[in-house]
Amino acid sequence: MDLLPLNALRAFAIVYETGGIRPAAREMKVAHSSVSRHVRELEEWLGTDLLDKSAPSRTLSFTVNGEALGKAGLKSFRDLETAVAAVRERRRGNSVQITTPPSVAARWLLPRLQHFNEAYPWIELSVIADQLLSFPGDRRADIGIRMGTGPWDNVDCQPLMNDLLFPVMSPRMWEWCGRPESLADLAGLRLLHDRDPSTSWELWCETIGLKGMDTLAGPRFASSDLVLRAAAQGLGVALARGRLAEEDLALGTLMRPFADASVELSNAYWLVSEQGRTPGIAVSRTIEWLKHQAEDPHLERVRSEG
Repeated sequence: MDLLPLNALRAFAIVYETGGIRPAAREMKVAHSSVSRHVRELEEWLGTDLLDKSAPSRTLSFTVNGEALGKAGLKSFRDLETAVAAVRERRRGNSVQITTPPSVAARWLLPRLQHFNEAYPWIELSVIADQLLSFPGDRRADIGIRMGTGPWDNVDCQPLMNDLLFPVMSPRMWEWCGRPESLADLAGLRLLHDRDPSTSWELWCETIGLKGMDTLAGPRFASSDLVLRAAAQGLGVALARGRLAEEDLALGTLMRPFADASVELSNAYWLVSEQGRTPGIAVSRTIEWLKHQAEDPHLERVRSEG
């Protein structure tokens, strides 16, 4: 163990994970020349090339030995990270961690946590907001709420709730645009886009049967939360997941100007947990509470308001 160049091995593992010297340097918060030096030193120490020197100058390609070492190194450092974090946390039996996309955390889960604390004051509930599709075990979470097309392999998946997808805009923009009410009026409005493929304007127009729309023009936003914030600022019309827009609609910062123009998203959110793991009492109570919250008559309210 004393002979292993651990710093160089860690740098190479991050190069392998990120696919480049510069991305690895950004991840490690060091100069890219430092990462390059670590890789060269590791190649000299091993006596073999890890990067394919015959690849085009702007393309990073690994040799067979580089692929093998990159995979093994990345797995080893991840296992070590998990073990260290588990020792540091020393979590108690009444603690529960949920991993979920930031938009769901901020717009659906957080407004309900006071109710959870009142119902289960003995449970310490923590939330890990992660835009990437991660699962319990990846970040030492007990439960995950995921958006997307499930189920997924190697985890236990349960459909949590459906959703409705419909256009929203700020009241100020609605007034400024002449109070549009028909779907034909959408053609003259600026569209805001969420990078979530299941909430694209193209799919929505196709399902609604609306033709002749330019569904490509308009700015893109990285999350449902950002696109709804942009709509509330009057930057354009967004397609809202009703579950995530409920507070804005209730407060009047967003409105639905186009009646009945909604598309149902079946099984839009999922509960995921580690496969084969029997949940403890605190986790079981949290799952029951989440399912109860998902049964909120929200969709019926949104339908009637539409």
